[in-house]
Amino acid sequence: MKYFLTTIILIMSISSQAQDQNETKLIYVGDPMCSWCYGFSPEFSKVINDLDEGIQLEIVMGGLRPYNQEKMTDLKSFLTEHWEEVHERSGQEFQYGILDDSSIAYDTEPSCRAVAVMLDIAPEHGWSYFQNVQKAFYYDNKNPQDPKTFIDLASKVEGIDASEFERKFTSQQYKDRVKEHFQMARNLGVSSFPTVVLKNGESYNLIAQGYAETDQVQSQIAKALSQ
Repeated sequence: MKYFLTTIILIMSISSQAQDQNETKLIYVGDPMCSWCYGFSPEFSKVINDLDEGIQLEIVMGGLRPYNQEKMTDLKSFLTEHWEEVHERSGQEFQYGILDDSSIAYDTEPSCRAVAVMLDIAPEHGWSYFQNVQKAFYYDNKNPQDPKTFIDLASKVEGIDASEFERKFTSQQYKDRVKEHFQMARNLGVSSFPTVVLKNGESYNLIAQGYAETDQVQSQIAKALSQ
């Protein structure tokens, strides 16, 4: 905790210098292919729904295993154990068939990049799209290395031009853009997901790290705001 807060203080001056120092912002750092992020999503959705209007929401893609080349089958035992634990704790449903596919690498960069595109072109749909990407992987077992997975999901979002989304998703611009997300997470001192941070003026407070229930998160937000 001390390391986290010290890091926050050190990077304050280099993270978005043009931002209003009086703003209040809830920062969520996660990865669509992070199982604990999937377990936490219903709880965090309740937090968002009850969030005071004066508190902005920022979603940052942390990059759990970007550019990883290990296959699903290589990680089957490890992931199965984690997914079962997340299910027991959160009730979120998993399908395990994808873990038998030796052709798919557990590379989380494409999923993060897809969300980064949505956050830029339609930020109001960013969180719901993040959840849809999670469901596509964990429950529908869609290939997270196939651009079609993310383009199809984007096509279902009202007001989104699927061809524009595809152009951005496959561009070098957004391959670089998602790296900015990963760097932002590192600047915040975040190395595990999900992590929730409250920026209140010039102070940063760690609200949650790992799975937490709605009332726990809300209690920590209230405590941070009262300081």
